Amino acid sequence: MKAEDIQRIAVVGAGLMGHGIAQEFALAGYQVQLHSRTRESLDKALDNIGSNVERLVLLGVLEPGAGEGLVGRIQTTTRLEEAAERADLVIESVYEDLQLKQKIFKELDDLCPPQAILASNTSSLMPSAFAAGIRGADRILVAHYVNPPYLVPLVELVPGQQTAPATLATLCELLEKIGKHPIVIHKEAPGFIANRLQMALLREALEIVRQDIASPQDVDAVLKTSIGRRWAVAGVFETLELAGWDLVESITSELLPHLGSGAEAPLLREKIARGELGVKSGAGFYQWTPEAADKLREKIAHALINIEKWQK
Repeated sequence: MKAEDIQRIAVVGAGLMGHGIAQEFALAGYQVQLHSRTRESLDKALDNIGSNVERLVLLGVLEPGAGEGLVGRIQTTTRLEEAAERADLVIESVYEDLQLKQKIFKELDDLCPPQAILASNTSSLMPSAFAAGIRGADRILVAHYVNPPYLVPLVELVPGQQTAPATLATLCELLEKIGKHPIVIHKEAPGFIANRLQMALLREALEIVRQDIASPQDVDAVLKTSIGRRWAVAGVFETLELAGWDLVESITSELLPHLGSGAEAPLLREKIARGELGVKSGAGFYQWTPEAADKLREKIAHALINIEKWQK
C-alpha cells in the first residue's frame, strides 16, 4: 500500500494525544474515525478540537473558516469494530498499559482490512510487544507523537523486528505529506530519542533541586533563557560542533562524575505522595489555577508556531 492509497484513518483513544492526532488528519482532508470507550470522552474530544482550531485561527496558523467541514470529517464511535472495519491506518493512543494495548492490537488484527497499517502512539513501549502473536506483524510499528501533536512536527517512527520496510516507508511518506517531520529510529530502545533526552534532563533537574543547588523556578529560567532557546534552532550535536569536541571533552571529564546517575527519582516520589501532581491537582513545583494553566498553554502554542516559522 502506498501513501496515496490511505484515505480513512482511525484513532483509538480520544484523550490528550488522540484528539489532536485526529484533528490534524481531518484538517489535512482525511476521513477520521475517532474511538473511545465512552461517549463523554468523545464529546470532550470534539470540544477540545473546536477550541484548538479556534486558537490556531487566532494565532494565524489557519485561515478563518478553515475548520468548516472538520466535524463532518471526524466520526466518533464507542465501537472498535466500527472504527476499524474500513481503516487504512489505525493509530492507537490509549494510556500506557501494555496489556491493554496488546488486547487492542489483537482485536485490530481481526477487525481491520488485511492491508491496514497499525501504529501505536506509545511513548516508551516496544512495537515487538504489540506484534507478538499477531498475524499482521509486518504492518505494526510505533508512531510516537509529542504533545501537543497538532503543533509539534516530530513523529518518531519505530519499526519492530517484523515490520515490513514498505509499512515504514508508507507511513513516513504519509506523515511528510501532511506536514509532519518523521524520524526513523534504527532499532527498538526504551524511550526512543525524545523521551530519553527529556528524562536525562529531568533527572539532573530533579537532582539540582533535591540537593538545593537551585529552585525549580531558576532551573526553568536557565532553560528558557539560554540553552532552550538555542536548541530550538540548533541541536546538541550542531551546537557543540561549533565549540569543538576537544573543549567539550575537557568539560565532560570534569563535570560528568558529579551528575545524577541513579535509577530512582526520590523527589518525584515525595511530590506524588503529597498529592502535588502539577496542573491536575493545582500544585506541584508551582501553584496552578485553571487560568494560569491556560495562559501557559497559550504561551507554548504561540512559541511553537513562531519557531516553526523561523525554521522554514
